[in-house]
Amino acid sequence: MFYNGLTVPSSKQSTENFDKTLQREINLAKNIQSKLLNGQTPKFEKGEVIGSSFPARLIGGDYYDFYPLVNGKIRIVIGDVMGKGIPAAMLMILTRGAFRTAAESTSSPGSTLTAMNQALYSDLRTLKSFVTLFCADWDPKTEVLTYANAGHNMPLYINGNDRTVTMLPKAKGIMVGGLPNQVYQEEAIQLRNNDTVFFYTDGIVEAQNNDGKQYQLERLTKTLITHQDSDVGEIEKSVIDSVTQFADGAPQKDDITMVVLKLSFEKSNITSLNSPVINV
Repeated sequence: MFYNGLTVPSSKQSTENFDKTLQREINLAKNIQSKLLNGQTPKFEKGEVIGSSFPARLIGGDYYDFYPLVNGKIRIVIGDVMGKGIPAAMLMILTRGAFRTAAESTSSPGSTLTAMNQALYSDLRTLKSFVTLFCADWDPKTEVLTYANAGHNMPLYINGNDRTVTMLPKAKGIMVGGLPNQVYQEEAIQLRNNDTVFFYTDGIVEAQNNDGKQYQLERLTKTLITHQDSDVGEIEKSVIDSVTQFADGAPQKDDITMVVLKLSFEKSNITSLNSPVINV
């Protein structure tokens, strides 16, 4: 189209150019988020840890992170921002910044969540959003996992001795952005050789197949107990494969994120063929 000797892009051309620009920016955001979520995994004595996240769209609002502390502990966090796509991803980046700042200046998981709520509350209220978070400190010296919860799913504890699956002892706390001036209480559990703690977001248990049925907690616990003798990478893969097989091609509706912490500080050969006990 020509106007006074100038070439003016048609409406169709403008739309196509806008779509291409938007796609490039979304892909860039995906790469940034992927690099932030796939940062360096900490190495430590008496165990190993791994994390992964699979957004329902190109980018998502789930979040996990590891922060090595100067006292030798590892601070672990997993979270789920309300919503999906670009808005949730933007809030996820905001949450990550708040966690890193709080982890640097606070002494425990509860104080970290308290500081994060203090930092994020006004912004989350303005945006009418919230974030569920679970934060834990693993101490290789004492073999104790100390944790606090902000409205998130309680992680699963796989006992390496009697081969049972239970939830961690419950820690109560409202989601970040829910109410101001919250103080998050802490709980702790003594872990032992071959124990595993599985942190996750509800995108796993709420995954649906083509009939609209959900994956549910029972399938997750069966998968974890079946593969509990594997290393963290194999446990993670077994959960992904199980959810994928269950969904059977149905579209993913929610972000899926997990963190696997497994202890190994005694040499032992596990040969038990006893049937697993599942008690959730």
